[in-house]
Amino acid sequence: MKRRPVPLLLLLLPCVVLADEHDHKYKDGAEVVLWMNTVGPYHNRQETYKYFVLPFCKGSKKTISHYHETLGEALQGTELEFSGLDIKFKEDVYQIKYCEIDVDKDVYNTFMYAVKNHYWYQMYIDDLPIWGIVGEVDENMESFYLWTHKKLDIGYNGDKIMDVNLTSEVKVKLVPNIKIPLTYSVKWKKVGVTFDHRFDKYLDPSFFQHRIHWFSIFNSFMMVIFLVGLVSMILMRTLRKDFARYSKEEEMDDMERDLGDEYGWKQVHGDVFRPASNPVMFSALIGSGYQVLFVSFVVIIIAIFGDLYTERGSLLSTAIFVYAATSPINGYFGGSLYARQGGRLWIKQMFVGAFLVPSLVCGVAFFINFIAIYYQASRAIPFGTMVAVACICFFVILPLNLVGTILGRNLAGQPNFPCRVNAVPRPIPEKKWFMEPAVIVCLGGILPFGSIFIEMYFIFTSFWAYKIYYVYGFMLLVLVILCIVTVCVTIVCTYFLLNAEDYRWQWTSFLSAASTSAYVYMYSIYYFFFKTKMYGLFQTTFYFGYMALFSMALGVMCGAVGYVGTSAFVRKIYTNVKID
Repeated sequence: MKRRPVPLLLLLLPCVVLADEHDHKYKDGAEVVLWMNTVGPYHNRQETYKYFVLPFCKGSKKTISHYHETLGEALQGTELEFSGLDIKFKEDVYQIKYCEIDVDKDVYNTFMYAVKNHYWYQMYIDDLPIWGIVGEVDENMESFYLWTHKKLDIGYNGDKIMDVNLTSEVKVKLVPNIKIPLTYSVKWKKVGVTFDHRFDKYLDPSFFQHRIHWFSIFNSFMMVIFLVGLVSMILMRTLRKDFARYSKEEEMDDMERDLGDEYGWKQVHGDVFRPASNPVMFSALIGSGYQVLFVSFVVIIIAIFGDLYTERGSLLSTAIFVYAATSPINGYFGGSLYARQGGRLWIKQMFVGAFLVPSLVCGVAFFINFIAIYYQASRAIPFGTMVAVACICFFVILPLNLVGTILGRNLAGQPNFPCRVNAVPRPIPEKKWFMEPAVIVCLGGILPFGSIFIEMYFIFTSFWAYKIYYVYGFMLLVLVILCIVTVCVTIVCTYFLLNAEDYRWQWTSFLSAASTSAYVYMYSIYYFFFKTKMYGLFQTTFYFGYMALFSMALGVMCGAVGYVGTSAFVRKIYTNVKID
């Protein structure tokens, strides 16, 4: 099938995915399309190529009534090509020949390589995936065989297709200079499966709902309760002593106060609300983090109620649509924060905030795309799709971000700090090595990573091992737990930092929370070498490139969550302290 550019308006409507293969309803004798998708080695499942890269032949039917492709499919490398097989709803087809392969030397070598490397292929009927194996090799690795007959058993209920099974039959030995006929047959049968449950056979409850998964959720939940209680007890008790000591100091005269041993977080009240260094980048990161967090919650909730895993590319299409539609959130929170910090280059901040995440994603994706094009892999993104994504960035994300920035500057851009900011920064005293911001940043991500460690295994296995992830309720709960743990940890880290009279808490709170992503990326390195069988330049680049994007998005989100929680804590404690 020749690729066609997708109209921009259609890319922005996730409902287009829901109309895939029309409305999934067929009349007796209606056309049923068998799509050929990709082919590749079984043990390296991310390495996929167009099905007809192998010298398979097509059926005699040349035209079909509809072609379709969504943005999510294009970005995921879903290469749908018509098989040429004539299949009609409820009409059985007995074993008939649909084409013939002329096996010359080149064709023989190509098929022999595919069979030797255990190539498998994927097809679709009415959005239902079907997998088959190209061929088989004998135990001595001397004779190679090609499966030549596709037996399709299709189950239906009413006017809808509910189940598809493929059986590969008729094994033919590969030798040069012969002709191999390819055949197929179709058997229709009525089944009792309902449309809402037709994807249940592809799910793996024994894996995703294993006891260790439930235990990990329970363990993380108990850690949250313990951590919140511990943080509340320590901070409330410590802060009560601090408030009592500061109240006592206020009753002293100037000479007694000068002779006293003053220390602690109150001493930096004139600098604690000083603007963060590089406020343009800082506010852009916070705004982007707000947006990524909101997108994560919305997409997970939609996935819980919408069963997005049943439609090709629907999850990615929905995520892109939600991200574009929520751009005002980025502009509002990033623009208001920048304005409160006294920033004047608000147009620059708006552009940085709008394109920070999209530019990183597009940069990495396009780099991987060049390698995919070199390898002629199906993962290569068509030029038309690149143009469509660029149009979304310039004509949707940027204008919406501008609206959010203007609203943020006007509605929440006035500084309202509880303490005045000194004109001259206060010197930061020397402190113990473990109170340095760099050490706090490195340690800050350990507990949040521990709360999501088990879920990362299930997410990685789903994406890299082609298991369908469907337990989005687990994911939502883990995301809530991650946010709570991140806020608690960054508040404690910030309190220790301020108590050491170091007022550089903005970047420290952001980076200590964002360091969770560094631990996730380190875990992905372990997963690559010990849990996958990937090899080669393309696979390595593909894996580590997209894991870097995942970790980056997670880090921006966690950093924003940590900063927002810490900011509320800092504002609260300095509001309750009487400053002379």
